[in-house]
Amino acid sequence: MVTDLHFRAATARNALVIIAVVVAGAAFLWLRGILTPLALALFLMVMIDGFARVLHEKLKFATQAALPVAILLSIVLLGLTAFVVADNAGGFAQELVGYGPRLNGIIAKAATSFGVTAPPTLDELVRKLNPESYLGTIADSLKGFATTAILVLIYLGFLLASRQGFERKSHHLFPGAESRAEAAQMFQRISDGIERYLWIQTVTCGMIAIASWVIMAILGLDNALFWAFLIFIVGFIPIIGGAVGILVPPVFALVQFDGWWQAVALLAGLQAVNFFVGNIVYPRMQGRSLNIDPVVVLLSLAFWGGIWGFPGMFLSTPLTVTAMVILAQFPSSHWVAVLLSGDGDPFGGEAIEAQEQAKAVAETAATPEIAAAQ
Repeated sequence: MVTDLHFRAATARNALVIIAVVVAGAAFLWLRGILTPLALALFLMVMIDGFARVLHEKLKFATQAALPVAILLSIVLLGLTAFVVADNAGGFAQELVGYGPRLNGIIAKAATSFGVTAPPTLDELVRKLNPESYLGTIADSLKGFATTAILVLIYLGFLLASRQGFERKSHHLFPGAESRAEAAQMFQRISDGIERYLWIQTVTCGMIAIASWVIMAILGLDNALFWAFLIFIVGFIPIIGGAVGILVPPVFALVQFDGWWQAVALLAGLQAVNFFVGNIVYPRMQGRSLNIDPVVVLLSLAFWGGIWGFPGMFLSTPLTVTAMVILAQFPSSHWVAVLLSGDGDPFGGEAIEAQEQAKAVAETAATPEIAAAQ
């Protein structure tokens, strides 16, 4: 009888977890206009916190100066990024106009190979596509992007301003020292997981981008810096980002060069770089830090991409890390965290060490009277 009741209780808890996941997914989809910029702002705040910690621990900046310097440097880097994209994108658009005759020749060859006797020209294809009908959609997309960027900056400013208030609120949300230690431990694990992911992705994507720029510059591909930056950005999208990054430049090499060997050499070189970094460097850096099942990475990419679009694809892995850490804290949802993990241990060896350190710090901070007495 007791076993039957226990089985029913476990089944009810699991059903509630599944229902909660479905309801949460619907809420994320319904509130994506509000939650997407908030998630991006939280992501940027974690990035700035990690940057400030590096400035404080490695470069010996004062604690009060590390965060403002990190914010200033982040703004400068974002500004330089926007400038590089705008400057190179303008030149790229102008060069596309000069590629018209070359594109017509490629279209003619492709049409002939498929048995088309009267291949269309580029102008005819453009007229058939009727780009004027898409101008409204493009304008709305640009407007939405600008609005999202403004909201992200606003959210980021308020999040940074409310940091100290949140620390005080935690003492009232978690009255007991043990509960505060557990909460601090959970937040520390989330922060450490996202920071490690950011560091690994930045280093590996930077290596791929720099090596790709060298290869494209040697072969003489136009706008090599623009393509290298594009490879760096899309590299943060799991699984499909690297594939897109190494396929687009060779396609444009076919347009720029008269022969085809440059495109083949570029594709082979970019593929070799991506293979070396993705299969040798990346696993060594990652280790067991994320501990997410590869199938879960693919499913989370599809899930968050379907709900939040490109920002969801960009944030899919950090959001999955956050979900796994939170679900692992509760007995009723621990089994979900086990399924999300790569080896069945959602905490992981490295995370346990960070966990113990965070717990010791939280316990010391939560009992100042004991620390003062000592």
